[in-house]
Amino acid sequence: MASGVGSSASLWTEVSRCGQNGDFTRALKAVNKILHENKDDVTALRCKIVCLIQNGGFKEALNVINTHTRSLTSDMIGFEKAYCEYRLNRVESALKTIEGIAEQTDKLKELYGQVLYRLERYSECETVYKDLIRNSQDEYEEERKTNLAAVLAAQSMWENSTPEDLGLTDSTYELCYNAACGLIGRGLLTQAMKKLQEAEELCRRSLSEDTDVTEEDIDAELAVIHSQMACVMQLQGRTEDALALYNQVVKLKPSDVGLLAVTANNIITINKDQNVFDSKKKVKLMNAEGVEYKLAKKQLQAIEFNKALLAMYTNQADQCRKLSSSLQAQNPSHPRPVLIQVAQLCREKQHSKALEQLQRFSEHHPESASGIKLTMAQLYLTQGLVFLFFFHAHTLTHTHTTRVSALVMMYTHEEDIDSAIDVFIYYWYVFFPPGSVTHLALVREAADFKLRYGRKKEALTDLEQLWKQNRKDVHTLAQLISAYSLVDQDKAKALSKHLPSPDTMSFNIDVDELENSHDATYIRKRATKVSGETLAKDQGQGDVKKKKKKKKGKMPKNYDPKSTPDPERWLPMRERSYYRGRKKGKKKEQVGRGTQGATSGAAAELDASKMASSPPTSPRPGSGTGSATNVVPPRQQKPAAPAAARKKPPQKKKKGGKGGW
Repeated sequence: MASGVGSSASLWTEVSRCGQNGDFTRALKAVNKILHENKDDVTALRCKIVCLIQNGGFKEALNVINTHTRSLTSDMIGFEKAYCEYRLNRVESALKTIEGIAEQTDKLKELYGQVLYRLERYSECETVYKDLIRNSQDEYEEERKTNLAAVLAAQSMWENSTPEDLGLTDSTYELCYNAACGLIGRGLLTQAMKKLQEAEELCRRSLSEDTDVTEEDIDAELAVIHSQMACVMQLQGRTEDALALYNQVVKLKPSDVGLLAVTANNIITINKDQNVFDSKKKVKLMNAEGVEYKLAKKQLQAIEFNKALLAMYTNQADQCRKLSSSLQAQNPSHPRPVLIQVAQLCREKQHSKALEQLQRFSEHHPESASGIKLTMAQLYLTQGLVFLFFFHAHTLTHTHTTRVSALVMMYTHEEDIDSAIDVFIYYWYVFFPPGSVTHLALVREAADFKLRYGRKKEALTDLEQLWKQNRKDVHTLAQLISAYSLVDQDKAKALSKHLPSPDTMSFNIDVDELENSHDATYIRKRATKVSGETLAKDQGQGDVKKKKKKKKGKMPKNYDPKSTPDPERWLPMRERSYYRGRKKGKKKEQVGRGTQGATSGAAAELDASKMASSPPTSPRPGSGTGSATNVVPPRQQKPAAPAAARKKPPQKKKKGGKGGW
């Protein structure tokens, strides 16, 4: 018995030592030996649960807790149970476990805040973190502030609310990043980009101080900041820059599946119906395991919408209908799944079905009827049903700007430009006070509309009004000068003085890169090297047309310029006087020409060149031997008998009938 007590004490000593050293694997082995002797030892059970959690065995730890519910009460092991459920993505179960614990410790409140954040209950989460920051003083205060900043950013982005300013300083790159996300949610993109640049600088500075951190580690940590910077660029319309930065993040292959999914989704939104093959590859990143636990509901919803649109662009009609129907079942009142289905029907030329579906949805969901009716009006216009378009355009009650857009579209379709301009004038004077944001937006649209249809004189008043509101608007000033150049050139010259000088305008444009881009319509020719003689000749004889240099002909091999050329060189070889016929090789006489095994004697007898009746060869020019009178030229020789006149050996009769072999 004494030996058992001694071994138990030594095992507990080993558990304590391994726990201090962080070797939880050896500690777990020692705890299992203790539990083998006494399976209901509460302290050993709690130590085993802690060791399993530290080693990432959350499911095993939860099984131990559920197996020993009598020994381990919720007050004793409640935090560990809730933490295991949270890490296993059983967030609702974790919330119930936390709410069932009587004593609310600081670490339990921390976990409670994380659970509420995952459940997107941001207001309650904000209250929890405020209470923690107010009533605790330890080394984790910076992390709590970071979490609170993340909650405020989520409220701004997903709830479209403007949270109060809590005076959180941007001392770390995490706090700076969360502040930037809050600015993005409020639409302050320029300020958000500055904050993200500050976050990037702080991140590099803080990580470079650690000698163990490599450049790859820094890039991996910066991936989330770069992805958010690309998102801001995309919202600002800088899609090329955004796409380059998104692809840079994807190439790094960060371990965060949520970051990869969002980045891939944004790339697909830039591609739209172009570069479909690349978009299909990016869908795999969006379907990675565990993505649904890393993103907010609105992010997951946007990803599913884009999957349905990609299926439509790739002509996968069944897949598009399946995805859009699933989205409609999840969000019955959301108009976007219906609009995707209608777009697919329009691609299939089923406009009547599309209109029926829109009408049915607008009747069941009147709160979304305005956008649906605008789509119906556009469909009627594309089909040439102008009266029905006009009727639906006038029933729009969402905003006056929507109605203006519909009416202008209708009158433009009817080529009634004057009535379209009257719509602008009527609405901006009746419904919107002068100088308001909507009033100026309509004035801008009216000016652009008039310029588009060549009404520059009529656009002068609108452009002057816009320029008076913002004297720094160079684009409007340029339009105003262009319009005045047709009416009053002196006024145009006077206004041109307000244009900024070229020295003050820094465009940061790489001319070579711009010319080499695929959109360039004119490419400057590169200057070629010019010799001194040619340059002098060009300067002296500028108007003289440059003569083309004649190309020298190729001379034959072994050409001797001193020897006289052959006078018969233009005749074919067979007609030349010195042609002796084709030379036969000595070895050719020995080659059998009959059946296998035949001798070459017969071949020599049949050789026409060795027969006595063959005509003599033509003498070479200049030779005195031989008589030319007996020579028969090649063209006067009698041709050989035709092949048809030659006797053919009798053919053997084939055996069998028509179908024989």
